[in-house]
Amino acid sequence: MSTETNGLPKLDNVIFGEIQVLLAEKRTALASLRTGIAVFALPLSVLSVLIATSRYYNMGTVMPLLVPLLLLNLGLVVLGSWLIFRSIHRIHHFEHRIRELSDKYRSIAEFIE
Repeated sequence: MSTETNGLPKLDNVIFGEIQVLLAEKRTALASLRTGIAVFALPLSVLSVLIATSRYYNMGTVMPLLVPLLLLNLGLVVLGSWLIFRSIHRIHHFEHRIRELSDKYRSIAEFIE
């Protein structure tokens, strides 16, 4: 391996760069997970408000408003669930890739742990 002026091998710098990119992608997946949890929690709070105030209205009279709201809530639950599961899958993928790199290049494994 050839070295740069600061003494670190070029390959180690490339691997560190790849790990930095993987960690940035993992951070993005964590932000997506946070967004998915928030999107998933919104319909639950709306439904709990509807249940808490249900004695103040008649179901028959508010049904034209309630059905689209419930469909919107169902869509938000599906979107939130998809964001959560996709983020968890991506986080596991990035962790696996980082573990592969640290196993392959033992010289940088001490910096990753």
